[in-house]
Amino acid sequence: MCLCGDFLNMKNFFQNAKRWLPGAIISIALIALILNAVDLPSTVEAIRSANYTLLLIAVGLNILWLMVRAKVWQTLLKDVPSYEDTFITIGEGYLLNNFLPFRLGEIGRAFLLSRKSTLSFTEILPTIIVERIFDLIISAAILITTVPYITKAEGTEQIAYIIGGVVLFVIIGLYFLARNQKWAQNLFNKLTARIPKIQQLGGGLVESLLAGLLVFTEGWLFLRFILWMLLNWCVAIVQYTLIITAFFPQATLIWGMFGIGAAAFGGAIPALPGSIGTLEAAIGGSLNLLSGDMSTALAVALVVRLFNYTFSGIVGIYGLTTEGETLSGIYQQL
Repeated sequence: MCLCGDFLNMKNFFQNAKRWLPGAIISIALIALILNAVDLPSTVEAIRSANYTLLLIAVGLNILWLMVRAKVWQTLLKDVPSYEDTFITIGEGYLLNNFLPFRLGEIGRAFLLSRKSTLSFTEILPTIIVERIFDLIISAAILITTVPYITKAEGTEQIAYIIGGVVLFVIIGLYFLARNQKWAQNLFNKLTARIPKIQQLGGGLVESLLAGLLVFTEGWLFLRFILWMLLNWCVAIVQYTLIITAFFPQATLIWGMFGIGAAAFGGAIPALPGSIGTLEAAIGGSLNLLSGDMSTALAVALVVRLFNYTFSGIVGIYGLTTEGETLSGIYQQL
């Protein structure tokens, strides 16, 4: 019986490997490249000589960022869950993302909040999808703004305009889908009619996404959501600028914007839990482009990671502990 169980566990491991192995390869490759490009003693010295006054201020902004992010999500949820439940659950979600594969923290927080509120899992998940879509849109807009300042190469403004046009097209497209949900669902069914597996797997996701896009059709709710989201990103930009300035005194607000924009896209690349390797590569690469000092840039990335793990981790651990949950238990349920 034990051997059968071991065999099944190994079978599940290799089946799941198709999902996590590409991200693991990317993370390991990037870590190897980073270690080859930096002088670790210089990185350690950069951490020792950093401006800890600025880092302390950044700590306060990190807490503020998490509080505002909870308000962003609560707004999308139409204020149905309490702010306390939303705040704790979002911390739990980030904790799960840092330690579990496949970004299960996003599904995890929908699952956990559904057990604390009157909303169902299928009602909560679309709000997370919409939140992430707007994160990508805003991070793209930030990169568009900084590109002409970062590189003086001819033609960069035209590239920025093209990306800006794509972002605007996406927003208009989302609004159109929100207003024509039945048409969109029928179109998906028609396009996937000959591929039943895709229709079966994607049908629920499309339905959830369309449900989440209803925020576009509710003017005051959409405005509140956008205002809270923009405030959240403003706090994040200032925080990143302070962290970077603690290591690079010559840094400007543009450095912070470029760094956080790169970090957002780096976090979207398949990787090990917590975006290990991709986050360091994104932040380190962007700051190396600006400063030519990869060793100090890595120090910045490591501090950002420490911030990401510490404060959301404290909230997440508190939430899971008071609810009698564990990381392994949540993973098995998901």
